[in-house]
Amino acid sequence: MNAPLVRRPVCALCLRPQATCLCHLVVPTASACELLILQHPLEVHHAKNSARLLHLSVPGSRIVVGEAFDDAALQALLPGPRTTVLLYPPTAYEGHAVPALLEPAQLVHPGTLRLVVLDATWRKSRKMLHLSPGLQRLPRLALDEVPTGRYAIRKAHAPGQLSTLEATCAALAQLERNTERWQPLLAAFDGWVAQQQVYVPN
Repeated sequence: MNAPLVRRPVCALCLRPQATCLCHLVVPTASACELLILQHPLEVHHAKNSARLLHLSVPGSRIVVGEAFDDAALQALLPGPRTTVLLYPPTAYEGHAVPALLEPAQLVHPGTLRLVVLDATWRKSRKMLHLSPGLQRLPRLALDEVPTGRYAIRKAHAPGQLSTLEATCAALAQLERNTERWQPLLAAFDGWVAQQQVYVPN
């Protein structure tokens, strides 16, 4: 007879096993921009996922789980008069809608902006984009400068690929023209990576 499966206690806030709880690393960091994180279902309980630390650290941010978002669902998630931009490289995919143009004047006042971030591997983020025409039509925000990645626990498949937290911090710093604001959260991210490395086999 098999022994009963013993489930590890999980933190209700960060959704991690209590042994690797990241709540002590949360650094409340106010953002002038509204932040919406669309998280692929496979990332929700992934031990190396950085979006939960990002979400818990940015007051007012939202994290919504799903792979496909139809126009009605997106409309409900993007209310009000804010200018919504999707953090995604200006890559064109066959059969996708053309993204709306992003005028520099739209980026002058960070408080009028909403940043949408896809939390997924690159392959899964392309699938999310493919399944969601409304996302395809959003104006794209690309990083002016891609910082050196600090995500040592997860392999990048191409140069310049960052974790969700790193990329979002870089994007918000760019939009708000304030790099220093995001340094404490990036330092907390370094601490989380170091914590996770203890559990990564050599």
